[in-house]
Amino acid sequence: MSVVSAPIAAKPTLQVSLPTIHCAACIGKIERGLHTLTGIQDARVNLSLKRLSIIGQPDPDSVLSTLQTLGFEAHVLDENALGQNTDSVANGLLRRLAVAGFAMMNVMLLSVAIWSGAANATRDLFHLLSAAIALPVIIYSAQPFYQNAWSALKVRKLNMDVPISLAIILATAMSLYETLNGGAHAYFDAAISLTFFLLIGRYLDHQTRSAAQSAAKELNALEAHTAQRNRAGHIETVPVAHLNIGDIIHIPTGARLPVDGILASASANLDRSFLTGETAAIAASSGDALHAGEINLAAPFEITATAVGQDTSLRRLATLVETAENGRNRYTSLADKAAQIYAPLVHLLAAVGFVGWAFATGDIHKAINVAIAVLIITCPCALGLAVPAVTTAAISRLFRAGFLVKHATALERLADVNYVVFDKTGTLTTPTVSVPDTITDDEKSVALALAQTSLHPVSRALTTQLTSIAPAPLQDVHEIAGNGIIATWQGKTVRLGQGPWLGASFSGLGLRIGTQDPTPFPTRHSLRQGVKSAIAAIKLPSEIVTGDATEPSQTLAREIGLPVTPKTQPIDKLARLEMLKQKGHKVLMIGDGLNDTAAMAAAHASLSPSSALDAARNASDVIILNESFEKIPMMLNIAKASKNTSLQNFAIAAAYNCIAVPIALAGFATPLAAALAMSASSLTVLANAQRLRWVE
Repeated sequence: MSVVSAPIAAKPTLQVSLPTIHCAACIGKIERGLHTLTGIQDARVNLSLKRLSIIGQPDPDSVLSTLQTLGFEAHVLDENALGQNTDSVANGLLRRLAVAGFAMMNVMLLSVAIWSGAANATRDLFHLLSAAIALPVIIYSAQPFYQNAWSALKVRKLNMDVPISLAIILATAMSLYETLNGGAHAYFDAAISLTFFLLIGRYLDHQTRSAAQSAAKELNALEAHTAQRNRAGHIETVPVAHLNIGDIIHIPTGARLPVDGILASASANLDRSFLTGETAAIAASSGDALHAGEINLAAPFEITATAVGQDTSLRRLATLVETAENGRNRYTSLADKAAQIYAPLVHLLAAVGFVGWAFATGDIHKAINVAIAVLIITCPCALGLAVPAVTTAAISRLFRAGFLVKHATALERLADVNYVVFDKTGTLTTPTVSVPDTITDDEKSVALALAQTSLHPVSRALTTQLTSIAPAPLQDVHEIAGNGIIATWQGKTVRLGQGPWLGASFSGLGLRIGTQDPTPFPTRHSLRQGVKSAIAAIKLPSEIVTGDATEPSQTLAREIGLPVTPKTQPIDKLARLEMLKQKGHKVLMIGDGLNDTAAMAAAHASLSPSSALDAARNASDVIILNESFEKIPMMLNIAKASKNTSLQNFAIAAAYNCIAVPIALAGFATPLAAALAMSASSLTVLANAQRLRWVE
């Protein structure tokens, strides 16, 4: 068995969220660390998704235990909740695009012979060969346009695909009529090239849209899907769906709470950061209310279930996110706004051309040719490419600068923002633990081994500072609620935790080996690189809304010169966003935790750092792949430039139509000339979009 061989081809049997990984070294450490486990055929870590995919029949508990020993927070994701990763729509569009491109080249070769002077039987033969190639391709490759057009017509509406489909069908039908009757002109090349260029735009548009995933779906996948229920002293593992209010639930160390409940044990130590953003562990005592999604940081305990299923805190948060996402998804893109005006106008012009020529000359054949030429010339190929071409160029430019754009309309919305709301912990600040230069390699090894057994944020921060050394072999490891971790090493008691618990005079993190004096590990929350310069360069009204405590929040606010609202719950953050929206602000929300997801989904646009939890990353429009915030102003500049370029492309398409439509209505443009003019406008739009690749 090897976990570093060829890429995974089979469907993963286990997927694990790894929110704390941040570099290629993490990937190698995890993939090498899992090779000792039985049942694993292959394993791969996806850094952008922060997700581990495993093929085989592994024991999930063993996988989680191994990952935690390696120093990584890990949570099993439910595959049914995440859904399938295969994008059948994109694959279908790509196949149709390839078929149309291949056919277009072959029909063009036959057309060159006709343009060069082939006549009579030779011309008719080439027309028949073109028809044999074009007809099945036009029926197959243009299906996305036919289906969308029919869907609109069924409800008595028009969209961009109605004139597109009409142009393709009429051009093909007229060409077939001319071919069967020995006509001099056929326009199969025009119909296929039209289909090919439009499919390029449709594929680019779909690719930008398909990057977005539902944050609510990711929240559902983070929920615990099994629980340990205590029935008369007997612990049984049951699906969460089978739990009832009043059940006694056993919560092992490191596990997420599957339901809301009341603490039945004497005490508990919890990570509640997903809900509040508070960095410090929460100490709870018997009778305290606990929430689904919180993590047990210490010894196992039991709760009495008070809310299950759809009534838990995590599910209510997911509902908030879904509601907020639906509101954001109602945003009308520039292309959609253009389509609402463009489609009726195209049909009107074609109808005017047909009726005018039929009335003036009585030549129905000529009138149909004019109508087809108008439909092809006005066919929104350039319009259909205007936004996708710009979006693709801008996304490529931003990716090189360290930004991953996930939502189709993200750039348009980012260009409009006029207010910024920051989360604090994990967004503006990151925890940092300093390792003293005076400690020995043995002490570092013991500290790493102890830190790897804990999910506490400070322990994880210490783990990242000690990646260059191997962990010491420990025995009898266990965590003391609210204090730290204790174990045995080479016959000595070793402890990592709070200074007073170690018998030290300092209050922060420290290490004690045997009877030696405790060694302090200075801990602080550092301002993320580039924050000050980014805030200064953005030049927009900004504020901090955080679930962290008042004192550290105000300290940071004074340092960077922004107002702050501390101790906020997810519903409070969402309410603040709604209040700002009512005042006319278009808010950019930057956050990293589950407590930020509803506000991020409700914001006009949203960003998250790559270190954010999966659900927060999926609620965001853009992920910042670098650790620094320094280039956020550049990202906003590119977003504004992309919107301006899209408007320029619309202007190019409009100018082209203003020139070409009168020519077509006057009867001077054949369908072939119309197709060539349409292709020229499309290439102009594509070339204009490429200028974004050099925007700074």
